Amino acid sequence: MADEERRGGARTADGVRAGGPRGESGFAGEDGRLALRERKKLQTRQRISGEATLLFIERGFDHVTVAEVARAAEVSTMTVFNYFPRKEDLFLDRIPEARELITHAVRERGADRSPLAALRALMLGLLAERHPLSAVGEGFGRFWRTVLDSPALRARGREALEEVEGDLSGVLAEAAGGEPDRPGHDARLAAALIVAGVRAAAAGALARQLGGDPVDATAVEYTEVLHRTFDALERALPDLA
Repeated sequence: MADEERRGGARTADGVRAGGPRGESGFAGEDGRLALRERKKLQTRQRISGEATLLFIERGFDHVTVAEVARAAEVSTMTVFNYFPRKEDLFLDRIPEARELITHAVRERGADRSPLAALRALMLGLLAERHPLSAVGEGFGRFWRTVLDSPALRARGREALEEVEGDLSGVLAEAAGGEPDRPGHDARLAAALIVAGVRAAAAGALARQLGGDPVDATAVEYTEVLHRTFDALERALPDLA
C-alpha cells in the first residue's frame, strides 16, 4: 500500500486490526503466534509486495515487470507468482485482508450487536487507526494516484469490490439463519447497498486527499459521512440494524 509503509520491507499496520483477526490468518497457530516457517513466509510476502509498491509508485504500474520486482526483492519470478498469482495483487495486496476483516466483523459481532453496527464499528476503527484500508492517511495519495493511472489496477479494484460484496452477502445470510453458500435475494441486495454506500463515502474522502486537503480534516468529515451512510443503511435495511 502506501510507500511510507514499505521502507525496510515491513508494513507497520500488519499486526494492528480494528477488532478483527490478525493479518494472514492461515499462518497463525492456536495461540495466535506465528511459527518460524510461516513467519518467514509472511516476511517474504511483505518484502516482495513492498519492493513492488515502491517500483510501481516511482515508475507507474504498467511500466514495471514482475521480473523487475523479483530482482528488487531478491527472489525468483516463480517465487513472486507463488505469493501473488496476479501482478495487480502485488500492489492491491490487502484485498484478502479486507475480505477477512469484513466477514470476521459480522460473524464475531456478538449477540447484542447487529451486522450493520459491527460494520460501522469496523470502518470507524480502521479510520481511527489511519489503516490503509480506511482510505485516509498520510502518504496515501501517491498510492491512489498510481491506482487511478492504471486501467489494470482500476479493473482489479472493481473486481475486489465484487468479491467483498459476495463475501458480505454470504455472512449476512448466515446472520439471518440462511445458507451461507446460497444467500437469498435480500442478502445480496443488502450487501450491494452496503458496499455501494461505503464506496461512495470513501471516494469522497479520497477526492479530498487528492485535492490536497489535510488528512485530519478529511478524517473528521469522513467520520461524519460514514455515520450518515450507516444511518441511511439502517433505515433502508431495518432487519440488519
